[in-house]
Amino acid sequence: MSLQNRIINHFTDSIQTKQDALNELCELIELASQRLVAALLNDRKIFSCGNGRSAASAQLLSSALLNKFERDRPSLPAIALTMDTTTVTAIANDYGYEEVFSKPIRSLGQNGDVLVTYTDGNHSANIAKAIAVSHAKDISIIALTGRKSEAVSALLTERDLEIRVPSSSAIRTHEVHVLITHCLCDLIDHQLFDGMA
Repeated sequence: MSLQNRIINHFTDSIQTKQDALNELCELIELASQRLVAALLNDRKIFSCGNGRSAASAQLLSSALLNKFERDRPSLPAIALTMDTTTVTAIANDYGYEEVFSKPIRSLGQNGDVLVTYTDGNHSANIAKAIAVSHAKDISIIALTGRKSEAVSALLTERDLEIRVPSSSAIRTHEVHVLITHCLCDLIDHQLFDGMA
């Protein structure tokens, strides 16, 4: 296979996965945006977390909320639990890597906050622990997952929301997570600030 054919295959696979996700997930993305807006209107925070590539998605969400997405507007309270490397490595060293997200939630989380988790396939003990601690503090979960994310799905309750990308490929799942994150940011801005001068 030529290099250009490999490129064409990547684009084609990505487009197809995004089309499949659009057909299956549009309503769930809308609902997730409404839950995030409701939390923000009630003076609550949005936490986000993920590992590896998924950490980048978590940081993308918090960056767009704290700073801006595509328009100037007030900052919104969002915390990517992956950002503070000193704290993350200290917790991992002293208590174990499975505590790196749950420990900050235990300290900073409040009833009514929302935790957005990202995983593109593999089960992670630190995300499982973050979900358990969030449930104990009455923090709801929006889980962005993929087809291979059964372990995370099994931890969710009826109060939570799962947006599961219809793909077994970690790369394609991650690409759609980024697009969903952009949709969420746009929908939040639209619902909160469309009347803003």
